[in-house]
Amino acid sequence: MRFDLVDRVIEQSPDRIVTLKNVTAAEEYLQDHFPTFPVLPGVLMLECMVQAGRRLVGPDQPLVLGKVRALKYGRFVRPGDSLVSIVTLNKAEPDGGFDLKGEARVGTPDGPVACSGRFTLRLFRPPSL
Repeated sequence: MRFDLVDRVIEQSPDRIVTLKNVTAAEEYLQDHFPTFPVLPGVLMLECMVQAGRRLVGPDQPLVLGKVRALKYGRFVRPGDSLVSIVTLNKAEPDGGFDLKGEARVGTPDGPVACSGRFTLRLFRPPSL
């Protein structure tokens, strides 16, 4: 199953990207999370930032999530909300990986923080047999 969690790129420079995800009640993953109080799962908030980071540093590279550090959650994201992900490149690693910092905010780039943290993207290495 694949989810494209970037509806639109709002702005992009060589070391920063701002993306938008509009959360609707029709999203499949909201049907069970939670039935009487639907909210965007925290792992999908992180995935919004990861997908934004991939678009920033290597849209044509097979990048996967390496590490997540200092991840914090703040505000719930509900159907009808927009999630704005702001991802900054901290450092390109010699091994082809990238160290990034992300914030996901509700509504606008200045809105309440829903999720923030640092993460690394690394090149996918197929398992050796």
